[in-house]
Amino acid sequence: MNAVIPYASTEPAPRVDDGALRATGPWRITAADPALEQHVETLRALLAPHLPDRLLTAESSDTAAHALLLALDDAPPAPPRATLGIAPDGGAHPADEAYRLRVTADGIECLARTAEGVFRAATSAIQLIATAGACRELPFQEVTDAPRYAWRGLMVDPARSFLTPAELRRIIDLVALYKLNVLHLHLTDNEGWRMELPGFPVLTEPCTDGPVREFYTVAEFRSLQEYAARRFVTVVPEIDLPGHCGTLREAVPGLAEAPAPAGLRERFPFVPPLDLTDEATRATLTRLLADVCELTAGPFVHIGADEAFGATPKSFAASVRELRSIVREFGKSPVAWQESSRAGVEPRDIVQHWVDVPMMDLPDTEEELAARPELVAVGQSLPFIKALKKFFAPADHDVARVVEGGGRVLLSPQSHLYLDRPYAAGFAPPEQAEAAGRLGFASYRPRGIEHTASWDPAAHAIPDDCVAGVEATVFAEQFKGFDDVIVLLLPRLASVAEAAWCGRAPEWPEYRGRLARHARVWNQRGLPYFASTEVPWAE
Repeated sequence: MNAVIPYASTEPAPRVDDGALRATGPWRITAADPALEQHVETLRALLAPHLPDRLLTAESSDTAAHALLLALDDAPPAPPRATLGIAPDGGAHPADEAYRLRVTADGIECLARTAEGVFRAATSAIQLIATAGACRELPFQEVTDAPRYAWRGLMVDPARSFLTPAELRRIIDLVALYKLNVLHLHLTDNEGWRMELPGFPVLTEPCTDGPVREFYTVAEFRSLQEYAARRFVTVVPEIDLPGHCGTLREAVPGLAEAPAPAGLRERFPFVPPLDLTDEATRATLTRLLADVCELTAGPFVHIGADEAFGATPKSFAASVRELRSIVREFGKSPVAWQESSRAGVEPRDIVQHWVDVPMMDLPDTEEELAARPELVAVGQSLPFIKALKKFFAPADHDVARVVEGGGRVLLSPQSHLYLDRPYAAGFAPPEQAEAAGRLGFASYRPRGIEHTASWDPAAHAIPDDCVAGVEATVFAEQFKGFDDVIVLLLPRLASVAEAAWCGRAPEWPEYRGRLARHARVWNQRGLPYFASTEVPWAE
């Protein structure tokens, strides 16, 4: 059995003798078709960390090198598997990502009908090479595979913890290696605005008396999208509105406040959401989103629309409808968090499901609260928890609204796919006890990595034709920096990638064995990870 993640079915290679490829020598990536030449250098860059001194250029004359061969093949390369969801590249139909991979005495052949399928095969080949043990032997075999869901994403949060362009490129490489194909960037929030807009320099101009503003210049954002596209990854920028707008309000004074529920201001502090029924405010946001849409190479712009605390339901719904209309006016398709369903849903709407009250896993009694030290430690009280449940109660019906309206649900359940959940201390090796106690959103119940791996997309009982895809998130309210992000992602991102590709949860005993060998992948790439004692990690 190979250690490829997401799981790929394997058979002994036909028409070859039993045996194995001794993969210790030099390697060369070659393209059998001119249309694939443009992908050779990208794949060389992905493979290089795993063959630091054994990866030759295409021009090398070494005839003993193993070949990683890229080739187009009209024959059906994989057994049929329904490809569900929204194509991240905006195509009317999801891309053909099915592939066949063969390990032979000469090397590894990556075969598919499309360049995207060949690229997915090549990432499986890279994993085979990287996860091989000390003997570096790859059994002769044939792998055939195809995805279940077309949208397979990861959201990161530079708004709260800035990630440099170089760090985002490393994340894009990781995303591509595990056959995810969307990078969703949460670029704005109360804590920061990370996207330069030509028409609004005030959002990113230097502060005279505050911290240095970190953001992506126009050139950097375009370059990131180009880098991602070469790896068949679509970048989706999120401009979170009408709530979560503290930084925008500070930079652009005078934006209208949404009408608030009676008595709320006296009970809770909040940043007032925006009111897009105000003509001047709508005009400002139209200009702002015009810049965002013009700078976005892909077909989607995420408008946020979550947690608009401090807006009446009527005001919130009106603002969401205006935001959708503006984004469509500039030729992009809006994506929004599930609260947007309360503004109505049409068949073209994509709604990201992240929460319902049962999923929040909150106590109902003082005794239950006392048994949750992570909640007690952050000062949560039973009255506060009851108020929180009341605020989120409409979330219990959001998915039904999407299905009834004919929209598509992007699955990102907080219970399993919010990877800012703390790791359970009981699974931390001694050298990572501090990280287990520090990282993650403090109010979430700590869990082991088997918990994330147990998630099954089918558990939500949403009709297949109403599922847009799967996306993990890692919000950054309570940690800082690239290493913290990666430790929260790894190893959990691998099981999310498997569920998104295969459409089901992996079988833990079998998956655990494959996952153990991916420590080699991450070590070779210089990526930290949480070495949970649930897994016998390979050296």
